[in-house]
Amino acid sequence: MNIIAIVGLGIVAAVLSVILRQQNREFGIYIPLIAGTLILAAAVTAMRPAIDTVRNLIESTGMNNIYGQTLLKALAICYLTQLTADACKDAGETAIAGKVELAGKIAVVLLSLPLFNSLVQLITGLIG
Repeated sequence: MNIIAIVGLGIVAAVLSVILRQQNREFGIYIPLIAGTLILAAAVTAMRPAIDTVRNLIESTGMNNIYGQTLLKALAICYLTQLTADACKDAGETAIAGKVELAGKIAVVLLSLPLFNSLVQLITGLIG
């Protein structure tokens, strides 16, 4: 990941957003949304080696692959939720941003329920 390019994109997007908001507020909202999406895409692309490493570590331990998949899905939910909430805040919709963040937290909890179930069964098996 070229952090210099991402930082440059962030600075250019911020300046463009400020300039556009002075002239036409509606168009000023699109710049941070587009820039955020591009930065997220670059970050996800750069994370590919880390994702592969986590997947290889889980496979080498002989653990169920569901753990790694759940971890990666939860991470994706967190990133997408943060991007969406930030976009809502940029648009001045803090109430919607709060609801999006709550929905993201609930999605992570629902995603992790099977892992909690497995953990409880494991603990019960060790105790009993």
